[in-house]
Amino acid sequence: MKYSKLFGRTRHTPPCDADSVNAKLLTQAGFIEKLAAGIYNFLPLGHRVLTKVCNIIREEMNAVEGQEILMPALHPVEIWEITGRRKTMDEILYKTVASGEKEFVFGPSHEEVVTPLAAKYIQSYKDLPLSVYQIQTKFRDEPRAKSGLLRGREFGMKDLYSFHADEADLDKYYEIMKGAYLRVFERCGLTAYVIEASGGIFSDKFSHEFSVETPAGEDIIIICKKCGIAQNIEVAKDHKDGVMHGKTLEDLKKGIPCPKCKENLSEIKAVEAGNIFKLGTKFSKAFGLNFANNEGKLNPVVMGCYGIGTTRLVGTIVEAKHDEKGMIWPKSVAPYLVNLISLGNDENVIKEAEDLYKKLSDEGIEVLFDDRDETAGVKLKDSDLIGIPLRIVISKRTLESKGVEWKERTNSESEIVAISSLIAKIKEFQK
Repeated sequence: MKYSKLFGRTRHTPPCDADSVNAKLLTQAGFIEKLAAGIYNFLPLGHRVLTKVCNIIREEMNAVEGQEILMPALHPVEIWEITGRRKTMDEILYKTVASGEKEFVFGPSHEEVVTPLAAKYIQSYKDLPLSVYQIQTKFRDEPRAKSGLLRGREFGMKDLYSFHADEADLDKYYEIMKGAYLRVFERCGLTAYVIEASGGIFSDKFSHEFSVETPAGEDIIIICKKCGIAQNIEVAKDHKDGVMHGKTLEDLKKGIPCPKCKENLSEIKAVEAGNIFKLGTKFSKAFGLNFANNEGKLNPVVMGCYGIGTTRLVGTIVEAKHDEKGMIWPKSVAPYLVNLISLGNDENVIKEAEDLYKKLSDEGIEVLFDDRDETAGVKLKDSDLIGIPLRIVISKRTLESKGVEWKERTNSESEIVAISSLIAKIKEFQK
């Protein structure tokens, strides 16, 4: 892609109303554009990142036998009344009235849709277990829409729903999904802690959150950095198995030993990047989702649900991967692998840059070619802001040594690499 033709450009300064690192950098770099509080346009650079995040999630969900479907965002209000969540979630539901005075809600989640859908296809134990998922837009009237992509009113989500014959089978799959989630975050360049938390509006039982450490985090997490125990502050303080049961944050600066290894516990701020719940039979009983066991007896199906905010994950990566110059995208989700930059108006430089751009593209290497008529300072500053993993600069000086300047975004030093060996070196870097 040539930068001169790119829809969405960098800005000299971040938007004045941006209240988080991800909102500032993603907007300033031309990845997203705010429409209203908690509602964003994804421009080409941002959409490329989001697509790669979704593809990683899709691959990991397919690997644990998830089958992808797509459910409607517009739900008849009656199905929300069946579960009682029309009332308990009323504050965040977007509602509309269609022709014939039919009331609908815009889906904040899809338990009310997927459960009766599954009931049409699950009749016996032979149909279980089953896992289906979608990657789709959700709507929640967040009273505190803030922090860029971290807390939106319209946002992308992957939600998977699993159906089982009993709790033991759910427990087994639940652990499999923990592993799948950790692989998703690892492939996105993040380290996530598995946190025990409240089930909230989704389950009466405890759930697990996957939290990424960042100063922008809305959650306080208590962790043992030695053995890996981690709990949300509410669970850590109030649950009978909480690692801080009965203690305060003041007690934690004094030192509270981990119940497992006796190392002192630590407090961190983190962003919730995903969550999983054991729903049990709450929704299957509401919709009559039963199966016949091997003796012909009807039993309610046991359910689990597993969510990752796709757009939220993009924002989380930025919060965790940036410096004072801009974003630092992991190779797996970067909009492009290479940022090719030509400096100056020398005809030979321009020709060599165009030739190299074509060669890289022909080799299937993703390249953003900054061919603009701008100063070196502007181009290099924009490159750091956009945060593409590898910067290749061609100038009159580099061509004197028949090379290019090679600089990785994570390194402070650059080097001259011969043009003749460049493609091979980039392919090695790509691994």
